[in-house]
Amino acid sequence: MNILYKTRNSIIHFFYVWALKPVLFLFDPEDIHNLFTKTGHFLGRFGITRWKTRMLFGYKNSRLTQEVLGIKFENPIGLSAGFDKDIMLTEIISDVGFGFEEVGSVTSRPYAGNPRPRLWRLTKSRSLGVWFGLKNQGVEVLSKKLAGKVHRLPIGVNVAFTNCKENLEISSAIPDYVAGAKVMEKYADYLTINLSCPNTSGGMPFLLPDNYEKLMVEIDKISTSKPIFVKINPDMTHAEIDKFLEISLRHRVRGIICSNLTKNYSDADKRDALPPHGGLSGKLVYPKALDLLSYMYKKARLPSPAGSANGGQVGNKFVFVFVGGVFSADDAYRAIRQGATLIQLITGMIFEGPQVISEINRGLVERMNRDGFKNISDVVGFDNKR
Repeated sequence: MNILYKTRNSIIHFFYVWALKPVLFLFDPEDIHNLFTKTGHFLGRFGITRWKTRMLFGYKNSRLTQEVLGIKFENPIGLSAGFDKDIMLTEIISDVGFGFEEVGSVTSRPYAGNPRPRLWRLTKSRSLGVWFGLKNQGVEVLSKKLAGKVHRLPIGVNVAFTNCKENLEISSAIPDYVAGAKVMEKYADYLTINLSCPNTSGGMPFLLPDNYEKLMVEIDKISTSKPIFVKINPDMTHAEIDKFLEISLRHRVRGIICSNLTKNYSDADKRDALPPHGGLSGKLVYPKALDLLSYMYKKARLPSPAGSANGGQVGNKFVFVFVGGVFSADDAYRAIRQGATLIQLITGMIFEGPQVISEINRGLVERMNRDGFKNISDVVGFDNKR
């Protein structure tokens, strides 16, 4: 079967890269994004279209299955927050080959987003410029799209504060975060607190230690059994990470998503026209996020400070999710060996085609065979345990 999957994926990849992508990339990227989300929503409505999608893009191997924080993941590759902002793809996403999906970002109130254009392609850098500014329909509408449904894969909900003038004040932004989280936790398998969207009018105030502490004190008060993750910025220094981990250990943070968009344009290919504002995704994020992942994984295996929830223990204090420039099985495998339990992507799918998800999963099994690992969980952090 492996040769059949490999051949199928190679054919689809060739068609996408050499025939379809050159046409798609002639058009406005946000228009193409909207076209694909509407198409995916349509395909997810019918059993026959889901089956046909699964035949084209699906891949399963029990060695990729793992239980993480009480949640079963059939494979470690997930769709990152930022793609399915308005929760249109939950019925089709497993048939494309993903093991989980994170929807959003979702905010307590709807927001139309920053003015267009707000999405750009940096083809030489293999990156996207993103300036949506937390565009979404708000929790009142979006919660109804998840209510009463049994999904075939885990659904995480990424929650942020509403991008409005009132929330320039921390005292207003914190209740806004909490209001959104309280509604959405009922429908999520896990909840992500987005600390690091660079495209709001107020910047990223909750990456500042005092503000982060105040926010998590209030998040701790939410009555939920769902695991809580936080999403960080790739431009943080190791010293900033040290303080962030110290605060996280005092609260109900079970996982860290590394990472969001970078605001550093200096590494972009000079042949690309840089966007006038926004953050960058894709290959420009990969080395930054990988460095932070490796650093955090090693730090999180040290004894916890006295007085923390895990005081004195040595082991994995957090589950790490890696996102940023994963285009291939090699990219994913390297991040998992550095400490990622789960992987998320968007940009890799846009540049390489939708078959890249199954090709990454297939490639992970190949690399596990080569290196003598029985299950993907055995790979997690291997390079930082020696």
